[in-house]
Amino acid sequence: EQIIVKLREAEVFESKGLTQLEAAKKLGIAEQTLIRWR
Repeated sequence: EQIIVKLREAEVFESKGLTQLEAAKKLGIAEQTLIRWR
């Protein structure tokens, strides 16, 4: 459940123009973790 929440938050950040790396940093996770979750 927590992963789903973070994935949705990442989508919101990216829709606002942030890169995948910037979104991951805002969520406090590594970019590679975000990629793996997707």
